[in-house]
Amino acid sequence: MRFSVEQDDELVVFTLKEPTLDAVLAPEVKSEILIICQPAVKALVIDLSMVHLCDTQGLSAVLLARRQMNENEGFVVIVGASENVRNLFRISQIESMFEFKNSVSEAIAWLQE
Repeated sequence: MRFSVEQDDELVVFTLKEPTLDAVLAPEVKSEILIICQPAVKALVIDLSMVHLCDTQGLSAVLLARRQMNENEGFVVIVGASENVRNLFRISQIESMFEFKNSVSEAIAWLQE
């Protein structure tokens, strides 16, 4: 399985289980994000702790999640982003568009504040 989805009412945790989020995996991720990001979902936690490399197609999947959640007035929190992945967010000048946390539990605690 390339990813897992856990839903608890208005919160969804989407965990990627691949070391690379690239053009090969991005279409599958985008399809799943479109299914997940429904109006009833108010927070999406994207767990990237297993991802070591991400390309622009992978980044576009994460941006799609943000766009969909913004339409539903929800939040996207990125969890466990490696330094390489975080640098891609910085270089692309979209880092400020996301909240970054170290763990899923930290993200959930932040969302419940």
